[in-house]
Parts: sequence; structure tokens; C-alpha cells
Amino acid sequence: MPSFYALVIGASSAIAQAAIKQFEADQDCLGVFAVSRSLPSVAESSKTQWLESDYSETSIQQICKNLSPYSGKISKVLICNGILHDESIMPERKLEEIRASQLEAVFHTNTIIPMLWLSQLLPILHSNQATQVALFSARIGSISDNKTGGWYSYRASKAALNMLIQTSSVEYARRAKNVKLIAFHPGTTDTPLSKPFQRSVPKDKLFTADFVATQLLSIMNNVPMDNKAAYLDWNNQAIEW
Repeated sequence: MPSFYALVIGASSAIAQAAIKQFEADQDCLGVFAVSRSLPSVAESSKTQWLESDYSETSIQQICKNLSPYSGKISKVLICNGILHDESIMPERKLEEIRASQLEAVFHTNTIIPMLWLSQLLPILHSNQATQVALFSARIGSISDNKTGGWYSYRASKAALNMLIQTSSVEYARRAKNVKLIAFHPGTTDTPLSKPFQRSVPKDKLFTADFVATQLLSIMNNVPMDNKAAYLDWNNQAIEW
């Protein structure tokens, strides 16, 4: 594999942290750019450069501008931003629980922020080198695989993200032919995101962050570079859009 730089956005998440460690251990990886809302108190590796962002349009534009000297050299990108719940948000189980404020907050984090990165990264990812961009989606975002309903804002935000990935892949195919966009379903991972919902998950279906990161980086290294968006789960199985 040729040498490369990696970019990990939403770098404070457990899966992102595990991926960063794997990139740091990869001899072919020249360096990692890690973007998060706050910087770590201690940098564990000189290979990783941390970049602080509030994920506003201005901040995203500025970071991409700062990364422009590495245009054509960053060939592994993880966009890990996502929200399922917080102190004031839990997935809706019935229509009466729908709130505009929750829809807006969940769409902003799960859909709008990743799309802003996709739009600003295009000139940086224009390269002769095979480049993969994995955006954290979810199987629950599949419109054709919705049998149970519920989880309105989360489900819809991921479905909208999938549409934006599909649409972006059409333009990337024209303007940055060596970029592959991947909507990635990590499965239920033992992280704070899934904590309230782990009780009903079989033990063999609750994954560690290290396992998911290993699966994802393997998928990125082996995915067909065909100018089409892929919607894949942790086991490299295609999901219906």
C-alpha cells in the first residue's frame, strides 16, 4: 500500500479513537489529522495532529483550508459525527413524542455536519491515489428495511445522510474519480452512544470499538473503487438503501 495521511473527524468517539490508534501503528500512515470539539490534555502520539472545531460552517471551511497543503495525500477519511441521545434527547417510540427541537438537533449532527465536510473536502481529496471516505450511517437509516418504525429523528437523519452520500458520489465521480464514499453501519458497539439500548443485544452482537475499527479499515482497504457509493455493515455486507 502506498503511504498516506488519514483524517478522522469526530475523533473523540470510541470507534474513532480505536481507528486513530490503528493508523498510528500502520507504517504506511505518515500522519493522522484528528478533528474534535476539544483537544486532548495529553497528545499520546506525535503522529497525530489534533484540530479543534465547533463544526460550524466557518470552522469546517477553515480546517479544510489549513489541510490544503496535504491535498492529494489524505486517502483515508472517517466522518464519525453522530448523536442518538443526550440529557434531553431519547429516540421517539411514538408519534406523540415528536418535537421540532429534537428533529433539528439530530438532523444537524447526523446529517448536516457530515455533509458540510463532504462538500468542503472535495478539493483536498482530488488525487490519483485511491481514497476512501467512510461516513457513520446506520442500518436503521435504510428506507426499504424499516419493519419496526419508531426512532423517528434518528432513523430519518441517517436516511437523509444516505441520500446525501449517494448524491455526493455522483458529483465526486465526475470531479474526484478516485474517491469512494461509504455509508458505514458499525453495528451495536459498546460505547456511550449505545449504553441505554444494550440490554436486548445478544453478547455476540455487542462489539468492541477496536473490533469495529479493524473491520472498517479492512473494508476501506479492499472496497471496489467503482465511483459508486456503498452502504455496508461491519461485516462488509451490503445494506439496501
